[in-house]
Amino acid sequence: MTTAARAPAPVSPAFFDEFRANAFAERTLQRIVDAGVSLMTSVGHRTGLFDAMAHLPPSTSAQIAAAADLDERYVREWLGCMTSAGVVEYDPRAKTYSLPAEHAAFLTRDASPNNLACVAQWIAVLGQVEDQIVERFHEGGGLHYHCFCRFHEVMAEESAQTVIAGLRDHILPLAPDMVALLEKGCDALDLGCGRGRALMALAQMYPNSSFVGWDFEKPAIDAATREAQERNITNVRFEVRDAAAVNDTGAFDVIFTFDAIHDQKRPDTVLANIRRALRPGGVYFMQDIKASSHVEKNLENPLAPFIYTISCMHCMTVSLGQGGMGLGAAWGRELAEQMLADAGFDAPEVHELPHDPLNYFYIMRV
Repeated sequence: MTTAARAPAPVSPAFFDEFRANAFAERTLQRIVDAGVSLMTSVGHRTGLFDAMAHLPPSTSAQIAAAADLDERYVREWLGCMTSAGVVEYDPRAKTYSLPAEHAAFLTRDASPNNLACVAQWIAVLGQVEDQIVERFHEGGGLHYHCFCRFHEVMAEESAQTVIAGLRDHILPLAPDMVALLEKGCDALDLGCGRGRALMALAQMYPNSSFVGWDFEKPAIDAATREAQERNITNVRFEVRDAAAVNDTGAFDVIFTFDAIHDQKRPDTVLANIRRALRPGGVYFMQDIKASSHVEKNLENPLAPFIYTISCMHCMTVSLGQGGMGLGAAWGRELAEQMLADAGFDAPEVHELPHDPLNYFYIMRV
C-alpha cells in the first residue's frame, strides 16, 4: 500500500529571515534583468550595432541606424535597453548615444578574442529549445542537434575566440613534442570538428602535415568542406563519421578534441577508439570544460551556473537524444581522468591557461 507524498510543512515565521529573503529577491530580479540585457547584447552583435557605434562620434538613433543600415525604430528601442543597462552613454540635451571605448573593447568583432557579445548569442540559441527541454523534464530522453538553430554557426564563431586566437601562442606550446610532430609532418585528426575552423588554422600553420576532421553532423561538414575549398587549404579534408563507431587502428600521430568529448553518445567508447587510433609516440590533446565532477567543488566557480545551464539545454540533452550517457559539460576533471585511464591512457598532463577560465587542457602520450 502506498501513500501520497506529503507537502513540506510551511516554514515557521519565527525562522523566516526577512533580510535574507529580500536579498534573494533582489538578486533574482537582477538576474532576470541581466538576461534581458544579454539577449539585447546578442542582437547588438548580430546586427553589427556595436561595430558601427565603435567608429561613430556621439550620434542620434537615426544616425546610428543609417550607419548600421538598420531600421531606426528598432535601433532606438535597442538603444533604450543598452543605455538603461549602462552599456551605452546618452546625452539628453543633444539626444545622442555613444559607446565608450572601454565597453567596445569587449563588444565588437575587432575586440576578438575578448568579444563577450559573441558569447551572449547562446542565450537565444538555448532559449529556442526551452519548450522541448521542459518536455524532456517530464518524459526523459533528449534532443538532437538539428533542434538547435544556429548552433554550429555560433560554435564556430566562439571557437575562433576560445581556440584559434590562442592556438599558436598559448595552446600548442603546452605540448612541444606534439608541435614537433606537426612541424615534421604527420597525420592528425580533429574529432568532433564542427565547422572545422580550428583544424583549418592548424592545417595552415603546419603545411607538412595532413589533417582530417570528423563530425557526424553533415551540415557542419559540408560547411567546413566549402570553406576549406574557398580558402584553398589543400592539406585538410572533412568526413561525416560517428566517433563512437570508429575502428581505425594506428592511423594517426596526433588527435585533437576541442570541447567535444562530453557531448558524445558514448564518451568512454570514443576515448577508447582514440587510444586505439594513435600510433606509438602519438599525442592526444583534449580541451574540455574546466569543472569538478562534484557540485560542491564548483560552488566557487563564477562560470558554474552558465556551465550547468548550457549543459542541461544542450550538451547533456544531445547525448541523451542519441540514447547516450548524458555526461554533461560539468562531467569534471575527476571523471575525465578516470575515463581516460579506463581507455588505456596513462595519467594525463592537465594544464590551465591564465586567460581561459573555461577550459582544461589534457595531454596524453602513447
